[in-house]
Amino acid sequence: MAKFFDHLDDRLTGFIREQPIFFVASAPGEGGRVNCSPKDGKSLRVLGPNTVAYLDLTGSGAETAAHVRENGRLTLMFCGFGKMPLILRLYGRGRIVQPGDADWEALHDHFDPRPGERAIVVLDIDSVQTSCGFGVPFFDYRGERPTLDQWAERKEATRGLADYRREKNAESIDGIPTGLED
Repeated sequence: MAKFFDHLDDRLTGFIREQPIFFVASAPGEGGRVNCSPKDGKSLRVLGPNTVAYLDLTGSGAETAAHVRENGRLTLMFCGFGKMPLILRLYGRGRIVQPGDADWEALHDHFDPRPGERAIVVLDIDSVQTSCGFGVPFFDYRGERPTLDQWAERKEATRGLADYRREKNAESIDGIPTGLED
């Protein structure tokens, strides 16, 4: 049975830190596609009992940024694929912080630098939900894929990352502006 909380406690924060992957869900205000994206667990930081943030890297799309800029709604989900069967959802309002924004430096200090950085997504948590996770299968974590970092390094070396963002990340697949083009 699901349980709701108004903040993260030490147990749930520990669970988050152990997860190699989490999922981000967002949706536009009217029509359009609901988006759910997997993210590298090492890119997320718990900043307080009601705040988490993750380092957003340049990729094939920018749905989360478009949706958050449009309506702020954001959900993060963590699944216990290992020993502890648990599903944890964080509901709240997101915001996008980009290089040059007033709070970029203070937030960026929480992360290890990565090639292809384009934003930090901050979630101000309204509600925390846990459920049993008994139906989540066991998976063995084998390691990180280096492919995205390698791709971004090549793009940065040729100054092609800004062009890529302008071409591929300027709007969502439903045409909503992302604000991420350089």
